[in-house]
Amino acid sequence: MLYKGREGMWSWILHRVAGIGILLFLLLHIVDIALIGAGPELFEKFLGLYTHPLFRIMEIALVGAVFYHALNGIRVILIDFWPRAANFQRPIFYVEMVVFVALFTPTAYLMIRALLMAQGQGG
Repeated sequence: MLYKGREGMWSWILHRVAGIGILLFLLLHIVDIALIGAGPELFEKFLGLYTHPLFRIMEIALVGAVFYHALNGIRVILIDFWPRAANFQRPIFYVEMVVFVALFTPTAYLMIRALLMAQGQGG
């Protein structure tokens, strides 16, 4: 009943996609920290990638993935520990989406504004 092409299926897919995105960032972070041992020049050069506008946009997506993954994890826990919650799966999903938009919109705005201000100052 939960995964018939409706909210349950989409939340399941988005949860996995967000989790994979978070995992890829974590792996990248492990690589950049490991580069400290290769010397400060290589480490600093690699860290320079984080200031690139494309990477900054990916950071915004990462924040969205973290927010979604956390909120959906709460929804999954609720359904796991309160079996009747499965009967309210659709409204719970929509509440989750409202909370996600309420959290992510101002955060993304601030991150985009900082990116645009940095670009306006020449990097």
